[in-house]
Amino acid sequence: MTEIILVTVKLALVTTLILLVVSPPIAWWLSRGRSWTRSIVEALVALPLVLPPTVLGFYILLLIAPAAPIGSLWMAITGSPLSFSFNALVLGSVLYSLPFVVQPLHNAFRQIPPSLLETAATLGAAPLDRFVSVVVPFCKKSFITASCLGFAHTVGEFGVVLMIGGNIPGETQVLSIALFDAVERLDFASAHIMAGGLMAFSLLSLIMIYRYNSKTNVGL
Repeated sequence: MTEIILVTVKLALVTTLILLVVSPPIAWWLSRGRSWTRSIVEALVALPLVLPPTVLGFYILLLIAPAAPIGSLWMAITGSPLSFSFNALVLGSVLYSLPFVVQPLHNAFRQIPPSLLETAATLGAAPLDRFVSVVVPFCKKSFITASCLGFAHTVGEFGVVLMIGGNIPGETQVLSIALFDAVERLDFASAHIMAGGLMAFSLLSLIMIYRYNSKTNVGL
């Protein structure tokens, strides 16, 4: 059980860190851009919210298969297949949890008063400096909320990780898959422990997020 928890936590941590790097530029562009393509990008980012996880997992699996361009390139560089590996889990988790990080940041960025950025610009702050010194502090709550949502959502993933990672102990077996295995074996004692733990973690995460949000001014 310890090994399964460690793989799950590792996946959630790595996924969240990557999302905190890739999500702010996307959210910023969506909040400030005026291109006609914005609605298309917004829909693509939000697609995992309505798309069955197995569908997303199936197409990712096709993209990273050894015969596919991405999969063959990975094989040539690393010497090992990308599919059914921990790296595949990270890729799928980043795509599947993307809206849970982008959308809180997008909503927060839209609430930034233009005067703050204009003032910083008149003081000589470059765009990156304005983002770090003005946007990040102003949206601190939303960054924390987005991180928590991304982490919690990754912990609870099932369909995507099963499709692209399989069920390899010590590498791709996470709690949600171990729970499924326990039910298939009719090991309901273990299933109750894992299901109860995941439910308690999810509920506690949401309670903490809502309590934190209620104490600050900038909301989702």
